[in-house]
Amino acid sequence: MSAEQSLAHTSSSHFSHFWSSALRSKPLSPASETYVRTNSGEGLVRRLSLFDLLLLGIGASIGAGIFVVTGTVAKDAGPGVTISFIIAGACCVLNALCYAELASRFPAVVGGAYLYTYSAFNELTAFLVFAQLMLDYHIGAASIARSLASYVVSLLELIPLFKDNIPNWFGHGHEVLGALSINILAPILLVLLTIVLCWGVGESSILNSLMTVTKVVIVLFVIIVGAFKVDVSNWTPFAPNGAKAILTGATVVFFAYVGFDAVANSAEESKRPQRDLPLGIIGSLLICIVLYIGVCLVITGMVPYQLLGEDAPLAEAFTSKGLKYVSVLISIGAVAGLTTTLLVGLYVQSRLYLGLGRDGLLPAIFAKVHPTRRTPVHSQVWVGIVAIILSGLLNVRVLSHILSVGSLTGYSVVSACVVTLRWMDKAASQISTRWVSERAEGIICLLTIACCGFAAGVFYRFGASFVFMILATVIAICCAAALYLRQVYVDPPGFSCPGVPILPIISIFLNIFLFAQLHYEAWVRFVVLSIITVGIYAFYGQYHADPVSSNVSIIYHRAPAEEAK
Repeated sequence: MSAEQSLAHTSSSHFSHFWSSALRSKPLSPASETYVRTNSGEGLVRRLSLFDLLLLGIGASIGAGIFVVTGTVAKDAGPGVTISFIIAGACCVLNALCYAELASRFPAVVGGAYLYTYSAFNELTAFLVFAQLMLDYHIGAASIARSLASYVVSLLELIPLFKDNIPNWFGHGHEVLGALSINILAPILLVLLTIVLCWGVGESSILNSLMTVTKVVIVLFVIIVGAFKVDVSNWTPFAPNGAKAILTGATVVFFAYVGFDAVANSAEESKRPQRDLPLGIIGSLLICIVLYIGVCLVITGMVPYQLLGEDAPLAEAFTSKGLKYVSVLISIGAVAGLTTTLLVGLYVQSRLYLGLGRDGLLPAIFAKVHPTRRTPVHSQVWVGIVAIILSGLLNVRVLSHILSVGSLTGYSVVSACVVTLRWMDKAASQISTRWVSERAEGIICLLTIACCGFAAGVFYRFGASFVFMILATVIAICCAAALYLRQVYVDPPGFSCPGVPILPIISIFLNIFLFAQLHYEAWVRFVVLSIITVGIYAFYGQYHADPVSSNVSIIYHRAPAEEAK
């Protein structure tokens, strides 16, 4: 064999290995897993009740944004911002139903969207979903930490001793060279939260519960007090800038609901995962929708929408009514909200790293669980270190416009997982005599629907003729009809998402439509990060991943309490 033939053979062998590795999936038996043990020590401990999961979802979703984004969007949409939040909430409910089904289907192992993708599609797609989600989480955690530090300093400055005596580099951030910005308090807060998370899920759950209850009580207080200052004439006209302003507002406020999916990543620490995870996911989202709508009605009823401020609209609205003390409560609520959002974000990141460490896609050190604390200490410390570096040295807020890519990508893939897992059971075992298998045909339809959603979003964003949007929608409807008529669907055990495949398809279309509304740099980030992720997988992941043994031993049985039910 010549040198050229040998080289060609080697290249072909490497490509063949890459492709076979990339397309393998993770076999998991659904519904009955109740206990997980890793080779590096005992698994995580089940301590989270349904109430804890509800507070986890609320804590992740509602930050300081409820006091800010409601007013800023109302400046364009007017009182119709309420409809914007209802539309965005309805879209999120579709995603929540898909998450709820998969959380009930695979209730015993951490991983969330990554795990579902690994089981429904393949290893490389799951790794890509993880990378997109993780970049969102890392930048988001650093950004939230800086915002939290700024709010804490603002509260301290209410005390005369500290007023005008706290330097910018301590809490608000001091820019040195463009993106380089020094902040001391943000890393300190991250160290404290990382210690709490390493200490135990029970302790971190208590802190999240206290902060979340405080936040919700303040939001309810704001709604009740504000309701007595509402002038219903301010709600007229309800949609001063038309329906398009309301729809545009919905694309903006959609991201105010992001976070409910954090509940899915607590699967291995939930006491009754198959029952409580779906309730926690959907319940926390519905509570958030009600709170957002209440704040919208109050803020647009108290002050004419044209007079709402930019930076702190809700606080300014109460100050204009002579209720300055409420502004202080809003600041306290913002601190509590940002604390829970940051805490849950760090928690979710560590559980995702734990899942990839177990599967071999990342070094095994990420899979280790502390023998007494039952927490993934190494993963948690790593997550904390990344957030500390980013928040302490960089002005990460300038990167905010490339966020939300991971969330929308994850939501879309999870919706697709619901569809594929419904017909995988039968279709995968059938030998197709057609030129393309049923499964391949279904995946092509799902990809086409996603492309149509992106095309419709681009046409809408750049003001193209509605004919193009209608054409993209019609193509998506044809693909949906093919999925509905040409596939056989099986009801899963546990919670079942209604209207499959139609509801997941609508979810995919809307998520990718929103993806098209993101800043063009977010599109670039998606492509660049995907290329980097494929490179990491090619050089490391494909050689170390083992979806079958994957450092996890799952013991299948039903707990007595579950059997009794």
